[in-house]
Amino acid sequence: MEKIKLGVVFGGKSSEYSVSLHSAASLLRNIPNKYELHLIGITPQGKWYYVPKHDFDAIEHDHWLNEECCEVVLGLGGEKCLMLLNDEHEKIQIDVIFPCLHGKNGEDGTVQGYLELAQIPYVGCGVLSSSASMDKEFTHILCESAQVPCAPYICVHDYETCDSALYEKAVSKLGLPIFIKPCNAGSSYGISKVRNEAEFLKGMQEAFKHDTKVLCEKAIDGFEIGCAVMGNHDLIIGECDEIDTHKDFFDFAAKYDLDDTQIYCPARINAAASARAKEMAQTVYRTMNCSGMARVDMFVCKDGSIIFNELNTIPGFTATSRYPSMMKAIGLSFSEVIDRLIQCALNK
Repeated sequence: MEKIKLGVVFGGKSSEYSVSLHSAASLLRNIPNKYELHLIGITPQGKWYYVPKHDFDAIEHDHWLNEECCEVVLGLGGEKCLMLLNDEHEKIQIDVIFPCLHGKNGEDGTVQGYLELAQIPYVGCGVLSSSASMDKEFTHILCESAQVPCAPYICVHDYETCDSALYEKAVSKLGLPIFIKPCNAGSSYGISKVRNEAEFLKGMQEAFKHDTKVLCEKAIDGFEIGCAVMGNHDLIIGECDEIDTHKDFFDFAAKYDLDDTQIYCPARINAAASARAKEMAQTVYRTMNCSGMARVDMFVCKDGSIIFNELNTIPGFTATSRYPSMMKAIGLSFSEVIDRLIQCALNK
């Protein structure tokens, strides 16, 4: 039986370039043998290369780009192919693509749109779902319209003045402390927890380095949980996990080095709370028109209520990342998760 020709795209013009390399290397080491691999690397400058050598360690440690690589584009004539920009203009047929990309220019609908134009099936959410889910303000608006409980917030654009008046407005609506987040960024880049005006102004300045609009959000008194969801029509709901961190919040070091942080899967919540969290995760997934996969992050408050936090349409994908771990807790191995996601893409 002929193998399915699978393209895996990694890297990307994003602040999360290095995170993508780690995810991709782990993904590639666990792809079932039924797939014929074709690797596409995107540099931090945005150039696409076909990578003929399958050296997963080189990908993980950012040594993948060498003289054997060739610039590549997707064929846009419905041929479902990669077009190598070499003297022969070689074409390589592709059945499906797994975009192992995080953050801007990868998780935000841009690459998904390119794949739609190329008419190549791909793993994960579609263009609109990816774009809206990446934008924290739009996610809030859509989920609140579906009566999903969310933290109170205000959104600030870069053309607005960040001064004492804005600080007073934020405190009046949200109280203290306040979380400041770029609307379109991941891996906790540009996020800060502020408790006074000086921290607020500094936090806004830092957040605007990552996006043109920033979310100021009420700090929730509770702890964070997540829930993995997979599927197009019939959904598979993973186990909930729990983040136990002694830091101000689940920042980059906590996420990727588990600095002063521990993750419990299953989450240390009772069966009723777990069921409510899974129901909320499914509601958010449907509201945002997700397909393939997503990780839904929530807070459990001290009174036991659950509040939606945010949505990740291409979550971290190492063997020990939260999404695979939550699926492993319901009996799906990492390889099985990868296989099912690819089949979801082919069956859209």
